[in-house]
Amino acid sequence: MNAKPTFFRHCLLKTLAAFFLILSGASVFADDITSPEQLIGATQGFLEFTVEDYLATSQIDGRYEIEVAQLDPRLQMAACDKPLTATQQSPGAPLGRVTVKVRCEGEKPWTVFVGAQVKLFRQVVITTRPMKRDTVLADGDVSLHEQDVGLLSQGYLTGLDQALGQKLVRPTVNGQVLTPQHLEQVAVIAKGDQVVITARSGTLAVRMPGEALSDGGMSEQIRVRNLNSQRVVKAKVMGPGQVEVSM
Repeated sequence: MNAKPTFFRHCLLKTLAAFFLILSGASVFADDITSPEQLIGATQGFLEFTVEDYLATSQIDGRYEIEVAQLDPRLQMAACDKPLTATQQSPGAPLGRVTVKVRCEGEKPWTVFVGAQVKLFRQVVITTRPMKRDTVLADGDVSLHEQDVGLLSQGYLTGLDQALGQKLVRPTVNGQVLTPQHLEQVAVIAKGDQVVITARSGTLAVRMPGEALSDGGMSEQIRVRNLNSQRVVKAKVMGPGQVEVSM
């Protein structure tokens, strides 16, 4: 990610948000009221800045939509002689249902809580057909589809490579959003398999026969027995019949 444009974008957003809030408070002096439209505008401006900052900080790609709840048109707060302030009241990331506290800290202070819905749309992995448990996912079994991830409380995957070659631990339906809980590594080594243990230190490598004491997928750590010394060690699965330990 290019840090320089992001920095200037943050500065610009922050300046615009502050300017917007100032206008929200200052533009109503003539009418002696702060209208519901100005409260909604202050909330919208604050959330746009907050969401942009969250996406940049988290290095998340996606598009967002903000829908501020309508306020009672009869709501008429006193004009504020200071810039309005806005803070997020709901905990966590500014996604889903959020509440923003808009406050006047002038001579006639007041506080209004404004609700909003923030949707974040990202490309996530979904299934392309119904599949049974223990299916190993291959090309054509999954695709990317845009979803509001604020609704995906169980998590989601953003790349096809995160799913391909993995095994389903439960059945799925067509169009189902896959989560990490749906998948597990395919075991390339089974308990009892004869393996080659490679002990590596820099450019030096020593190989010896071993026996797997548990199943393991690629890059997983499993227990193996060195058949020469009978010692049990933890080793990383490097491929079928191949494990590696660091010396």
